[in-house]
Amino acid sequence: MSWFRKTFTSTPFVAMPDVSPKSIQSRPQGRSEPSIQRAVVLSWRKSLEISVKNLQVRFFRSLITVGSLVLATSFLSFVLVNLDVAEGLMAVGGDEAAVRLSQAGFDVDAQAGTVAMTPKERWIIILSLLVCAVGIVNAQLMAVTERFREIGIMKCLGALDSMILRLFMLEAGMQGLAGAALGALCGLVVSLLVSTVRFGFQVWTALPWTSTGFSLLVAMGVGVTLSLVGVLYPAWIAARMRPVLALKAEH
Repeated sequence: MSWFRKTFTSTPFVAMPDVSPKSIQSRPQGRSEPSIQRAVVLSWRKSLEISVKNLQVRFFRSLITVGSLVLATSFLSFVLVNLDVAEGLMAVGGDEAAVRLSQAGFDVDAQAGTVAMTPKERWIIILSLLVCAVGIVNAQLMAVTERFREIGIMKCLGALDSMILRLFMLEAGMQGLAGAALGALCGLVVSLLVSTVRFGFQVWTALPWTSTGFSLLVAMGVGVTLSLVGVLYPAWIAARMRPVLALKAEH
């Protein structure tokens, strides 16, 4: 906890008004501007430093969030890349490719030349993302419970609600970025391997790499958004916590 004290006691100060009765009585007549005092301000650089140290200290706890994001994002990436592969094969193979894709279980519209997700895939994606969101909320609530005393000390040293909220959001953003990136890459690799086994090496020449890159970005964006949304409620609880209650809490 010493590095928290050092961080908050060494942060820069900004001007804040003094509205004490003594200050009001000492103001000159005709002037309403308050005098200036100091207040703690936590810079974004310090916030990022604290968030990184928190993730390092609670590495295995962070793996729960990252792992759930990897599973959900990898499945989404797998389905999206499969659709890109199917569209590429349709563009190259025509009707013959449409027949093969239909036999493989794809929802093919031969007249329009498009391939869509099956209803089963849509429901699986929705359920996997929902389970991932619940897992993130649960993991973050446990993290908040473990850090009651730490949050209380930070608030006693001058941390505002917005600072606590910022720390949790930064941690969630870093976890989401790591989990989403790893999951998107895993989904890409598995999708290409499975497609190569099913349709041969022509998959690599027919694959539209631009669309595939966009699919990976979509999967990563969904993963990061899921991580940020999942931490909103736990972060709000941590930010609104009273210092006295946080310091008295028993784990």
